[in-house]
Amino acid sequence: MVLNLDKVNLTINGVNVTVPSDYTVLMAAREAGIDIPTLCFLKDINEVAACRVCVAEVDIKGVPMRNLPATCVLQVQEGMNVRTNTKRVRNAVRMNVELILANHNRECLTCARNGTCELQKLCNELNIDAIEFEGAKREAKIDELSYSIVRDTSKCILCGRCVSTCRDVQGIGILDFTKRGFNTEVAPAFDYSMKDVPCVYCGQCIQACPVAALRERSYIDEVWDAIDDSEKFVVVQTAPGVRASLGEEFGLPVGTDVTGRMVTALKRLGFDKVFDTNFSADLTILEEGTELLGRVKNGGKLPMITSCSPGWIRFCEIYYPEFLENLSTCKSPQQMFGAIVKSYYAEKAGIDPKKIFCVSIMPCTSKKTEANRPEMEVDGIRDVDVSLTTRELGDMIKQARIDFVNLPDGEPDSILGQYTGAGVIFGATGGVMEAALRTVADILTGKDLEDIEYESVRGIEGVKEASVVLPIDGKDTEIKVAVAHGTANAAKVLDAVKRGEKDYHFIEVMACPGGCVHGGGQSHVSAKVRLEVNPKTKRADALYELDRSLPLRKSHKNPEVIQLYEEYLKEPNSHISHKLLHTHYYKQKVYKVEDQEEYEKLLERIK
Repeated sequence: MVLNLDKVNLTINGVNVTVPSDYTVLMAAREAGIDIPTLCFLKDINEVAACRVCVAEVDIKGVPMRNLPATCVLQVQEGMNVRTNTKRVRNAVRMNVELILANHNRECLTCARNGTCELQKLCNELNIDAIEFEGAKREAKIDELSYSIVRDTSKCILCGRCVSTCRDVQGIGILDFTKRGFNTEVAPAFDYSMKDVPCVYCGQCIQACPVAALRERSYIDEVWDAIDDSEKFVVVQTAPGVRASLGEEFGLPVGTDVTGRMVTALKRLGFDKVFDTNFSADLTILEEGTELLGRVKNGGKLPMITSCSPGWIRFCEIYYPEFLENLSTCKSPQQMFGAIVKSYYAEKAGIDPKKIFCVSIMPCTSKKTEANRPEMEVDGIRDVDVSLTTRELGDMIKQARIDFVNLPDGEPDSILGQYTGAGVIFGATGGVMEAALRTVADILTGKDLEDIEYESVRGIEGVKEASVVLPIDGKDTEIKVAVAHGTANAAKVLDAVKRGEKDYHFIEVMACPGGCVHGGGQSHVSAKVRLEVNPKTKRADALYELDRSLPLRKSHKNPEVIQLYEEYLKEPNSHISHKLLHTHYYKQKVYKVEDQEEYEKLLERIK
């Protein structure tokens, strides 16, 4: 008999299971269809056994293990016998959850995560209707000074998921455990506000948080007030990633494309015009593609780096200011749209631009901060007045008692609502790069190329590289490109460029892992569901499928963008284009440390 050293045989609740030897008991149970509850666990990110909710009785070849081990970190062994539903286990799990609840802010009905809270769901499953261990509550500190993120210490359960995500996934680490004992809390260094630390407001900490200790700063009331104000003309734009996640707010499967129902819902909410950010994504490609060609032909600063992700921009401004000249001067599609709607559209519609109230629906929490940047205005008029997340739009639809799932499909309004497939794929990592290549290749070859599936820049690998040969000034030139998503991966690419190890012409960076489809403002997906479904790939697949279904798939083919240039902007990178659609970025200083040398040392310690 030959033993398979790569496989292990064990029994879980009487079920014989054979799994790879590097599995944990939790993974083995999930594969066998046996559900073990978790709270602090986040696969590949936070596997620290802090909550003690996933415990089980275990013996190995008849020898009991001491105490009740946590299955999320317990590696499988040959002959293991695991029992997850004994009285001892049930009592222990219940007690551990009650201890968590003992000093937790249990105002669940008024909580932002009511209905999506993983702790609340676990309490329902365990049928907890009373708390035996009532005690002192943790002091409530609510930090809502930033435009993007609110931190509430009274809701924190010290699971560490946000800490691990910020440090290990994003490579930033502005959150950590502070103080000791009962006073322990998760906070930025020196107890600073989120407003005054090198946070990029990507919101990945919000996505990781199982409760409402971290959430977006809500501007729903401001939008309702604007809609109810007869003096204001309220327009709304929706980012590509929103349509692949909004349905999850209403129980639809992860990655369901709800474009038509979303448009209908927005019109029923009372917006005067419903437009689409995909339009300005197409516009961005014309501006950014022209800028790239200009730099390549004229010896400009290379590599040029995309500027669509505000979290990435802030990351660059704080941690890599030496690359600020490499950033495209283009505003993001969100801001371009706002500038166009309050200039070109206002003129065509005969509306005073000061009366236009522009709302954006974004998969992103950092967009809230971007909309409030001092540079994001033209002649004293803000580009975008309010930015809402996908979750906030879901809340508005629910408040209006709209039956979203059964809505008929609607069409966005003209003249800022038409878009191509290139605009749609902006929501997935690599999408901006692919959209740019589709247009730049056509311009340089003078042909309407049919081979437009640049699959080498797709996917969820942290860093992707590709090259394409294009005719520039009469000779074939190899254009080298890179795509990075997540700020930790962006740092790897920039460090390689600094060391002279990599030589690119164009780099796309998205602050969030997976791109906008997994932005900090997207619908919450529990840790349990993430083991079964990858929201990044499911939502990206929805966008690529929509791209394939559209008759136009190249940004420069968008009739409304062509009309915009003919009637108003004249040509990409024109004088008026620069006034409305381009901006500048600058080195940002945080932590309010006066001495520059001490400040640099502080940043190094944090990095």
